[in-house]
Amino acid sequence: MSPAIGADLTRRDGIRKVTGTATYAYETSAEDTGVKAAPAYCHFVQSTVAKGRITGIAASAARAEPGVLAVLAAGEAERLADTEDRELAVLQDHAVGFRGQVVAVVVAETPETARHAAGLVAVEYAEDEHSADLASAPTYKPEEVNAGFPTDTSDGDVEAALAEASARVEQTYSTAMYHNNPIEPHATTALWTGGALTLWDSTQGVHSVRQIIRKVFGIEDVRVVCPFVGGGFGSKGEPHAHVVLAAMAARAVPDRPVKVALTRQQMFALAGYRPPTIQRMRLGADRDGRLTALSLDVVEMSSRTKEYAEQTAVPARMMYATPNRATTHRLAALDVPVPSWMRAPGECPGMFGPEVAMDELAEALGMDPIELRVRNEPETDPDSGLPYSSRNLVRCLREGAERFGWERRRTGVVDGWRVGSGVAASVYPVHRMPESTVRITYAAGRYLVEIGAADLGTGTWTTLAQIAADALGVPVRDVEVRIGDTDYPVASVAGGSSGMTTWGSAAYAAAEAFRREHGDDPADGESAEGSVPENPASEKYAMFAFGAQFAEVGVHADTGEIRVRRLHGTFAAGRVINPRTARSQFIGGMTMGLSMALHEQSVLDPRTGHVVNHDLAEYHIAVNADIADIQAHWIDEHDPHVNPMGSKGIGEIGIVGTAAAVANAVHAATGVRVRDLPITLDKI
Repeated sequence: MSPAIGADLTRRDGIRKVTGTATYAYETSAEDTGVKAAPAYCHFVQSTVAKGRITGIAASAARAEPGVLAVLAAGEAERLADTEDRELAVLQDHAVGFRGQVVAVVVAETPETARHAAGLVAVEYAEDEHSADLASAPTYKPEEVNAGFPTDTSDGDVEAALAEASARVEQTYSTAMYHNNPIEPHATTALWTGGALTLWDSTQGVHSVRQIIRKVFGIEDVRVVCPFVGGGFGSKGEPHAHVVLAAMAARAVPDRPVKVALTRQQMFALAGYRPPTIQRMRLGADRDGRLTALSLDVVEMSSRTKEYAEQTAVPARMMYATPNRATTHRLAALDVPVPSWMRAPGECPGMFGPEVAMDELAEALGMDPIELRVRNEPETDPDSGLPYSSRNLVRCLREGAERFGWERRRTGVVDGWRVGSGVAASVYPVHRMPESTVRITYAAGRYLVEIGAADLGTGTWTTLAQIAADALGVPVRDVEVRIGDTDYPVASVAGGSSGMTTWGSAAYAAAEAFRREHGDDPADGESAEGSVPENPASEKYAMFAFGAQFAEVGVHADTGEIRVRRLHGTFAAGRVINPRTARSQFIGGMTMGLSMALHEQSVLDPRTGHVVNHDLAEYHIAVNADIADIQAHWIDEHDPHVNPMGSKGIGEIGIVGTAAAVANAVHAATGVRVRDLPITLDKI
């Protein structure tokens, strides 16, 4: 029997997805819901002001429209049991905190009727002066940043070291406001039967949705189902207002399912986004290129409705060796929608400024940018002081450079195009969540592996089966996976590149328990459970995945048009479970990084607090035509400390560093240093 882990297997869910038979949240049928009633549909009425109070809602015309079943208005809707989370405390009062906030909901027989009737609801406001300009807003120091990291850190004397440095870089970099735009919009089908609520929700974590919805409504009997997700990139990692609104709408028409799918435009106000950042970066080095000082001060946007502090400066704390280091985070609380997680929060925007600054420092020193990074390789984690469980950044840089042809890279003008290449490094921590359980049951010659995990396109249906088969010592074909339902044992959110690390560890524990209790020749119905065990090594080692991205760009000498000709990545991410799904994840991340570098920018009009390019016609993302050659490679990395599989998360590291590599390549081609993303024609 060939090893299950490492096998290049096709996706088990692939055929269902490409043939259209995979059922997504909005497509939940009457058979799925278990009731005979036809579904109803709801549409939202959104605020047209950024700050103020509702002084009147005229909904009589909407209620009189044939086919309208109910209208829920702000201040008149049911009282929620818990309103601590202001993003989810919908329709509870007349206060307006941002433009696009839901102020009423129309429930109707058809989606067309609901949308039409929503347009008949007239809302009057007493508008207050608002603030939506990051550049001019006052800032404050949050208590901590995302994932519980300290807000500020300081080691040594940065100012003195900078003053004495042989070479310095002191620049300000910025990243834009980015919106998650998965193919499947955020959608929910909700059904109340008696006092029980069932949600078919497009989510990265059914159990986390259930936990939050239980609290908001003050009930226990909640089931959440989500077998398939059409992408999320972090935006579906926690429930947003539409989930609560769907449940409220369904309560208004009991024993009848109610469906809601956000429009693409609504997603720009109601589904989170990556906040823009302003990064003041300072580097100092001696004549040999060894860093003597590093300082990163970050200002970023948050919302008055709900604080979100992205950990943007955190990766700079551990990436390179230097005796003097300081990082800070400051927030500007504005009258804007609530930001949230987006692929590699913190690491993605936080590696742009430092990795471009490293390129600038290499230029100031007359040194190859790869050599500069190698010379500043730390022996231990500069932030925690712990040794690394494995750190193969130098190997990624060296092997990646060889594959890319770094020493033979083209420069100058080729057929009317200015050509240049750039490099950047990437890092992402190894996360393993504490609460996940797998149940394994033997039935009719097959092992049923059950856990309420999610597959948001990452390959969980397939890779979890490979891990379980490996742990059980049986062929993969004998393992059936069941996920995406709170009827299955608890699972952590699919986020932070932690899915396989967490659920796979639980699968190994369950397999060990199963074999210990039932042997290798079990009887039908025998089962065992296993949960994520403690990992003593996590207190002894710093655990990260690393990578190196290389980009070759062509910039048209006359028009300034930018084309990324080649984009290569080499990664050190532990043991790869499935090469096919791994390559997909690496390339997907790199494509998002390319999109961040050249295209993506949510244009927030500070006069209105409104994102004006709120659709895919004007919010540009990378497509196939944007790149000619994209490749992902990895090294064989053995790390016995991270988990029983030896794997590290791969879903996010591909996006980290990619934008910096493209920006550095543009500079190599043109001599123009763009420090503010995206890199558009006017900037070069």
